[in-house]
Amino acid sequence: MTAPAGITARGIGKTLGGVPVLEDVSLDVEPSQIHALVGLNGAGKTPLMRILLGMLKPDLGSVMLAGSPVSGADEHPWSRVGQMLETPFAYPELSARENVHSSARLHGMDRQAANASTGQALADLGLDQYAAQRTGTLSLGNRQRVGLAAALVHAPSMIVLDEPTNALDPRGVIVLRRLLRDACRDRGAAVLVSSHHLDEVARMADRISVLHRGRIIGTLQPGTVDLERRFFDLVLESDEQGQEQ
Repeated sequence: MTAPAGITARGIGKTLGGVPVLEDVSLDVEPSQIHALVGLNGAGKTPLMRILLGMLKPDLGSVMLAGSPVSGADEHPWSRVGQMLETPFAYPELSARENVHSSARLHGMDRQAANASTGQALADLGLDQYAAQRTGTLSLGNRQRVGLAAALVHAPSMIVLDEPTNALDPRGVIVLRRLLRDACRDRGAAVLVSSHHLDEVARMADRISVLHRGRIIGTLQPGTVDLERRFFDLVLESDEQGQEQ
C-alpha cells in the first residue's frame, strides 16, 4: 500500500559556515494542502527546503517523506516528488520539450507516458510555441515555466517549490495557482511553496508559516484582513524578544 503523501520535519537545526541558519524548525506539509513558507530574504527558506529534499544534511532533527526517513528513502518516494529550488531544472542546450521529457523519464515514467505527459505539461504552462526552442534562448519567465513543467510533469504527490512565481507574469501566476490547486484536489498532493512575496502565496495557500532568522515564529491565516501587517508584527515581535534575551 502506498504511504500517503506528506512531508514532516522535526527539530531541524543547521549551521553553515559557522553561522546558525536554522534552529529547532518543525513543519508539516499535509496531503491535499498548499503550505506556504514566507520570510524575509535570508530567513533560511532555501536551506530548509534543501534539507527537506535530502540535498543538505541537518545537524539536528529529522525529515520524513511519505512516511520514510529522507536519509534512507529509496527511489519510490523520490519518484513521487516534484521540486524546483533556486533555479529551474533546464539544460540550456536542450529544447523545452527535451528538458521536460527528461524530467518525466528521470521520475520513472515509461516513454509513451512521458511523451503524453510532456505535451500536457507544456500546454498547461503555455509553452507549446516554444517546445522546440533551445531553453537557453528563452526569456527568464519562460525558463521559469520550463522548470515548473519539469517539476510537475510526472504528476507528483509531493511538490516543493522555492520562489516559483519569480519572473512569471500575472497570467503565469494564475496558471501556477490553478495547477497546484488541481494537484491538491485531484491527487491529494502535499505542496510546499516558499516566497518573500506574501501577497502572491496568500492567494494560493491553505496554511502559512512564517520563518524568521532560522526559526518558525508563527502562522498566518490566508484571507484575513491586514495579512501583511500581521506578518511584520510577528517579525518585529521576534526581533524585540531576541534583543531582550
